[in-house]
Amino acid sequence: MLKRYSRTIKFASEFLDPSHSVLDLGIKNELSQILIGEGYKITNTMGEDLDIDNNLEEKYGSFDIVTAFEILEHLVSPFELLKKLPSEKLIATIPLRLWFARAYRSASDPLDRHYHEFEDWQFDWLLEKSGWKIISSEKWTSPSNKIGIRPVLRYIYPRYYAVYAERY
Repeated sequence: MLKRYSRTIKFASEFLDPSHSVLDLGIKNELSQILIGEGYKITNTMGEDLDIDNNLEEKYGSFDIVTAFEILEHLVSPFELLKKLPSEKLIATIPLRLWFARAYRSASDPLDRHYHEFEDWQFDWLLEKSGWKIISSEKWTSPSNKIGIRPVLRYIYPRYYAVYAERY
């Protein structure tokens, strides 16, 4: 599973330091477990509905940095949450909207779906409007070993977008 997260970890490690206190939006997952195993101090949120229960500083305190790895696309209104994050620094990744694939929706879990699939400029604008200045960003593809037109297109078109931003 490290292969799936290797680009995210590489990007995040440019801005994370093991001495930082990190609030990772979302429940403990494989990526946060890998980061903990590498010595980072990660606190995960507890699965609350971040559209509704978004006063995280009141619940968790403040942090050196907040990470949002592939979670903001699941929210109806990430704007409110982004305005209230309990840190001056943010690392976020999102899957990009692809013209050749439908928005993700799990067949087995009614809560596992993407309300938003952003283009990079839309996500940049959301961050800017909610008080963040993008310092660094990166895109990457998501190739697979499958056969077909979509797998070939996944070699060409970036699927993931990562940003490091600071509050202004």
